[in-house]
Amino acid sequence: MSESRDYYEVLGVDKDADQRTIKKAFLKKARLVHPDVSDDPEAEEKFKELNEAYSVLSDEQKRANYDQYGTADGPMGSGFVDISDIFGGMGDDIFSSFFGGNARSGRGASVRKNGRDMAIALSVTLEEAARGCTKTINYERLATCEDCNGTGATDGGKLVTCTRCGGSGYVTKAQRSLFGYVQSSSPCPDCHGEGSIIDHPCDVCGGQGRVPTHEKLDIDVPAGVSTGRQLRVKGYGEAGLRGAPSGDLIVTIQVEEHERFVRRGDDLYCDVAVSIAQAALGCKVQVTGIMPDETVTVTVPAGTQYGEMVRAAEFGMPRSGDGARGSLYARVVITVPKKLNREAREALEKYARAVGDEFEAPRSVGDRIRDAIDDIID
Repeated sequence: MSESRDYYEVLGVDKDADQRTIKKAFLKKARLVHPDVSDDPEAEEKFKELNEAYSVLSDEQKRANYDQYGTADGPMGSGFVDISDIFGGMGDDIFSSFFGGNARSGRGASVRKNGRDMAIALSVTLEEAARGCTKTINYERLATCEDCNGTGATDGGKLVTCTRCGGSGYVTKAQRSLFGYVQSSSPCPDCHGEGSIIDHPCDVCGGQGRVPTHEKLDIDVPAGVSTGRQLRVKGYGEAGLRGAPSGDLIVTIQVEEHERFVRRGDDLYCDVAVSIAQAALGCKVQVTGIMPDETVTVTVPAGTQYGEMVRAAEFGMPRSGDGARGSLYARVVITVPKKLNREAREALEKYARAVGDEFEAPRSVGDRIRDAIDDIID
């Protein structure tokens, strides 16, 4: 879009227009220039231009930057505005539904009345999955038109029988062929197979009772949720046609991997490091748990071997429904010191002699010098 073209001019609104007015203007113009309904060869470019203007003016921060600096990026911006679809790439789906089906694939296709279910993925951390949380999501859908309250009609408008199909919802065509006349039926292009139309449709939604919109929704994620769990939010899918039932929003949970814990069902697994002496004599190790401010005491029995699992019951993930928790399993990792002070080495040597273990005694500086001289002589 040319920088000289004013965004307010593109949408046909005043500079002090509120968000509802801006959205209403965008939808009205979109119904005229969207490639699904316009035969204009420049329809795609015109819609991109319209979409770019709306993407800026519908965002308070971008609009403030544009009003003050002439660019959505503000004083440090390059002057370039991202013209990515304000509806998140949904033009081929939600807008096609908004216009009653893709015009290029046949405007006569019938339109389903009930809204469709919609799906969205939601990522949560393991901590959020453990304690439960509320996450805010943003997505695009066909929502009830605010101007007509979903009726699809202006004041005084009503449903009337479609004159083209006589209320049947289908039109019949007769074509001559080698075998005579052949009749075929297809959904009426005026009423899209419904058999009725609105005599005075809403000029924002075009009689559908629904419009493309951004939705912001809080999702309550229950404690103990796992990857693949689906949460159904009633009525927040696609709005139905002219007041028909809306579909549901189906949220699929994805629990992110954790840096310390590995989850298996309701149990958690982690590593706990102990020294040789601690493994041999037994000890208690403090581990930070998955819940806020939670400390778990892991008891390592005397004689524990490398890789053995030690269980701390009721410190895993919550079990959905009953309030109980799984277990925390700590894998014991025995650490061997790379350097020993004199006292520690003497103690280890004494232990080795007591149990009959062979070991390499440390060599003195004099011993190493004599060895070096012998190597030279040889």
